[in-house]
Amino acid sequence: MTDYETLTFEHTGAIARITLNRPDAANGMNATMTRELAAAAKQCDTDATKVVVLTGSGRFFCAGGDLKSFASAADRGSHIKGVADDLHRAISTFARMNAVLITAVNGTAAGAGFSIAVTGDLVLAAESASFTMAYTRVGLSPDGSASYYLPRLIGITKTKELMLTNRTLSAQEASAWGLVTEVVADAELADRAAKLADQMAATPAGSNGGIKQLLLGTFMNGLEEQMEFESRLIAERAVSSDGVEGVDAFLAKRKPAFQ
Repeated sequence: MTDYETLTFEHTGAIARITLNRPDAANGMNATMTRELAAAAKQCDTDATKVVVLTGSGRFFCAGGDLKSFASAADRGSHIKGVADDLHRAISTFARMNAVLITAVNGTAAGAGFSIAVTGDLVLAAESASFTMAYTRVGLSPDGSASYYLPRLIGITKTKELMLTNRTLSAQEASAWGLVTEVVADAELADRAAKLADQMAATPAGSNGGIKQLLLGTFMNGLEEQMEFESRLIAERAVSSDGVEGVDAFLAKRKPAFQ
C-alpha cells in the first residue's frame, strides 16, 4: 500500500489497484489528485505490473474537475492548465504502458471522469453508472483525451452530440455505443473487475503492450506502414521469452506460463 492523499494505491502480485478517493467531493479532480494520479500511473509502468484496475470510492466514479478549487485559484487559467497537464501525463502513461488498464466505473462519470473512464483498455460499468461530458454546462471545453478517444470510438457526429448537448448516457446506452466493454450489476462490479484482472494477469504483458501501441497508431498510419509495424512486432514477440513459451506450450498442449 502506498500512501496518497486523494487516492488509494495497492499493488498485489502483477495487479495494481487505484481508487479515486474523494467521495465527499464526488471524486472531483483537483491539483493534488491529478498530480497523484500521474505518480501512481508512473508506478504502474514497470515490468512488475501487468494489470491496473482504476475505480472510484462512494457513489461516483468521478464527477470531473473540482470546480471549487478552480474558482479559488489565484490564477485560474494557469491552475487549470497544470491540473489538465498532470491528468494528461497520467493518461499518456496508462496508454503506453504494457499493463492492461481496466476502468471499473462504479457510478457517475462526468467531464474528465467520463474522459478517463473510456481510456480503459477494458471498461466495466455498473448498471447504475452514467456518462456525461458536462463541460459546456459550465462554459468549459473537454480535456482528459476526450477529443482524441471519443471520435475514434464513436465517430465525430456522436462525439459532437455528447460534447455540445451534454447528453447523459446510461451504462447500457454507453455499451450500445461502444464505449463500455461490459455492464454488470452494481454489487458484482468489484468482483468482476478482480476476476478480469486475474485473467489478464495470466497473459503476456509484452503482447498486450504491443497491441496497445499498434492500435494507438492505426488511424494515423497508412496500410503499408501499419503492416510493417505489425510484421516487426510479431517477429519481436516470436523470439521473446513469452513468445517462445506460448508456442512451446501450444505444441505440447499445455497451459503457458507467461512471465
